[in-house]
Amino acid sequence: MAARAALVTGGSSGIGLAVARALGEDGYALTVSARRPDKLEEAAEGLRADGIDVSAVAANMSKEEDIQALGEAHRERFGRLDVLMNNAGVGIGGAVEETETKKLDMQLDVNLRAVYLRSREAIPMLKEAGTEHGKALMVNTASIAGKYGQGWLAAYSATKFGVVGLSQAMHRELGGEGVQVTALCPGFVDTAMTDWVQEQVSKDEMIQPSDIAEAVRYLLRTSPACMIPEIQFIRPNDQM
Repeated sequence: MAARAALVTGGSSGIGLAVARALGEDGYALTVSARRPDKLEEAAEGLRADGIDVSAVAANMSKEEDIQALGEAHRERFGRLDVLMNNAGVGIGGAVEETETKKLDMQLDVNLRAVYLRSREAIPMLKEAGTEHGKALMVNTASIAGKYGQGWLAAYSATKFGVVGLSQAMHRELGGEGVQVTALCPGFVDTAMTDWVQEQVSKDEMIQPSDIAEAVRYLLRTSPACMIPEIQFIRPNDQM
């Protein structure tokens, strides 16, 4: 059994991969998951090349059976869970009056329903770790759009508001059992999801995935008496 183990969804690129790498560098055994097996395995090979113990499990977060199988694969491989990062997400822009139902459902399924289901499946293992060392961690990637609704991103904003509310509720349920639940709420981060806005905000003006990874490291370094339910990340000129 690994001394510490983490599971990261949406771990093949961007924020998820940056957090996975940081955790691996800090000695965590890893399960990383994403929808596309080829891209996921490429990311996992990069982590292994740096000496990180990593298992790659492809999963579609819109399918409950995949979500359950992911947890089972992690338990079988590592036997424990100290950190869960619910990071998989999808954003589809457009006006409410023009949004197709299937695009709404996709965002609800991946951004909110999957976070609920993956958290539900992981809670028993996180509680075990929390009882052992007092600081198991669940990190849920929300967005600044989950604090301030964004026009033309209404469905995305609604799901991320939901992630913030779900995180707050789970914090109340689990905080007394050694499990910290934190919602991360960044503005534009330099990932593939923000390619569409490059003409307005250049990549070098965006928050970096490594910034989010360092925040997760910080959360793990605080004492069991210090619970941090939310972190917002904004750029210098962003308006609150």
